[in-house]
Amino acid sequence: MAKTLVIVESPAKAKSISKFLSNNYTVKASMGHLRDLPKSQMGVDVDNDFEPKYIAIRGRGDLIKELRAAAKNADRILLASDPDREGEAIAWHLGHLLGLDLTEKCRIEFHEITKPAITAAIKQPRQIDSSKVDAQQARRVLDRLVGYQLSPLLWRKVKKGLSAGRVQSVAVRLVCDREEEITNFIPVEYWSLTASLASAGGVFSAKLVKKQNQKLTISSEEEMKKVLQDLGNQSFQVQEVRTKEKKKQPSPPFITSSLQQEAHRKLNMSPKRTMMLAQQLYEGIDLGKSGSIGLITYMRTDSVRISELAQGEAKEFILDQYGMDYYPPEPRQFKSKGRAQEAHEAIRPTSVLRTPDSLKEYLSRDQLRLYRLVWERFLASQMSVALVDTLTVEIEAGGYLFRANASTVRFPGYLAVYEEAQDENEEQQEGTLAANIQANEKLSVANLQEKQHFTEPPPKYTEASLVRKMEEEGIGRPSTYAPTIETILSRGYVAKEGKQLSPTELGDIIVTILKEYFPEIVDLEFTANLEEKLDDIEEGTLPWKDVIRDFYGPFAVSLEEAEQSMSKVQIEDKVSDEICENCGRNMVIKMGRYGKFLACPGFPECRNTKPLLEEVGTKCPNCGNPLVIRRSKKGRKFYGCSTYPECEFVSWELPASEPCPKCGGLMVVKTSKQGKRYACTNTECRYDKQVEEQAE
Repeated sequence: MAKTLVIVESPAKAKSISKFLSNNYTVKASMGHLRDLPKSQMGVDVDNDFEPKYIAIRGRGDLIKELRAAAKNADRILLASDPDREGEAIAWHLGHLLGLDLTEKCRIEFHEITKPAITAAIKQPRQIDSSKVDAQQARRVLDRLVGYQLSPLLWRKVKKGLSAGRVQSVAVRLVCDREEEITNFIPVEYWSLTASLASAGGVFSAKLVKKQNQKLTISSEEEMKKVLQDLGNQSFQVQEVRTKEKKKQPSPPFITSSLQQEAHRKLNMSPKRTMMLAQQLYEGIDLGKSGSIGLITYMRTDSVRISELAQGEAKEFILDQYGMDYYPPEPRQFKSKGRAQEAHEAIRPTSVLRTPDSLKEYLSRDQLRLYRLVWERFLASQMSVALVDTLTVEIEAGGYLFRANASTVRFPGYLAVYEEAQDENEEQQEGTLAANIQANEKLSVANLQEKQHFTEPPPKYTEASLVRKMEEEGIGRPSTYAPTIETILSRGYVAKEGKQLSPTELGDIIVTILKEYFPEIVDLEFTANLEEKLDDIEEGTLPWKDVIRDFYGPFAVSLEEAEQSMSKVQIEDKVSDEICENCGRNMVIKMGRYGKFLACPGFPECRNTKPLLEEVGTKCPNCGNPLVIRRSKKGRKFYGCSTYPECEFVSWELPASEPCPKCGGLMVVKTSKQGKRYACTNTECRYDKQVEEQAE
């Protein structure tokens, strides 16, 4: 029998696929890329029409020999890397390393690791898609031209060790621009008035919305006093009661960006962790006697398409578990946005019959949580709409109009399985209304509650909202969101406090320089247009080197101008009162990967450094010394005792300035969608109180 060698990217995937194939197949892993541009040099010959120089990756020599030996003993070789540009490039590089004829059908593609998918792929090999390879080469070369020429300029003009990348620079700009919006935001005062009204059915609340049928805005305390004076002796009467049936449609199954956003909101997972876990679920999990099976489809996709087979299985499951009312009249399909790759599917379970509860013993806690999210979202996407009865009551009093809203779920439909999470800054639904409110009914006023507010600036980005913004603006593609955010965090251009992202001083400096000397590099529209051109290359309508030439001409001019005109940027170190115990100099404050730290200005003669201890204004509950801000190895902020390691007290939550009024212990500030609250850290006390909102 002929022997076939199948080469995949990872050992986990190799293990999963092996169980579906006979002994005539050998499955090996390439461990990702085996050939790439060299790290020690740009690797792009600008003078030779941007020809890339590829070399075998250091440390992969033995693996290349092993794969070449296996290829010699095989009658047929199938390259089975991931079904995207990156995977196509890996297959192309493998073909060159193994000396394959790239005009032959040596490439197979599948979007889930199940027996039917693998069997079908084996039967339908194709040629390596040169257009996909060219699109990936173009991205790689563009990134090299920017990174390996712009970074040395920053070293010379600003500071050694800096780097600037094409997509990540735009991501840093987004964070910097948002911070600038917040800084420059001028709050506007406004007031609200809520009436507590009693009807025959009970007490309910209504908000003031209009005066003489015109939208009412109350901008000051004086205006509010006038409104209250007008309402002083007025009777409140129900003007209109409106009921309406509302149909709530389910969300489509996940694509890469929506999975990262929802996992961040519901599971508090970073995009990086989400994709790591999704990769594990895709490549295969050992299910005991069943062996290793891929549990979800390919997780780097921008398509919401669902296969007929998956729809049919979902229909049977819904009818069996929930009944006919929970299935729509027709199978539900969704339309992808923009230029999504419709050859791909949405992210879904490979079999809806593998319920999350049936997999509990085989998955880690986080694997199970993410799988449950994917499973529930997909199943809900195939279910019937939810029917919601909405009730609106309008109350008139002396020309003023108050409105109360409520909603009741009459039929849950897809909500029986899944409901999409809301961002913390999104408004929540109104509460309930008293029953049997009638038009023209007279109401008694229990209370009129006025409240001062100030408009708020846009919220800081979280990793989830930054992914959404990048997707909206066309910055990057599904495979780049997570690594881009990880890069800007690891390089110290953006810091994360809690869930919020803020630019560091270093990030601000880099973006300011790029805006002045390389405006196109950080221009959102320019970057999005470049992504569109990469899509055109993939579709075979645009030669990849044309894109590089068009980009590099103006970029080279900007480089030369910046080299000539850019002054050396002096980042002055702030001198502290801390004395270096080694040489007696006043230590200076420097910015590092994980924030600010103290360093001796006598470097390199004196290399003394120490953490910059910023006090939080609270004493350590263990030893009474000040608590300070610290950062973990991954850059996450926490709070610890200033005498560490003598005292090892730590808290991930901000210590409150006041002691617990009940036991005198340390309180911390907890934040949720309901606002801030103080919670005692003493487990025997359990004091917990909402923080009152202070009017500014």
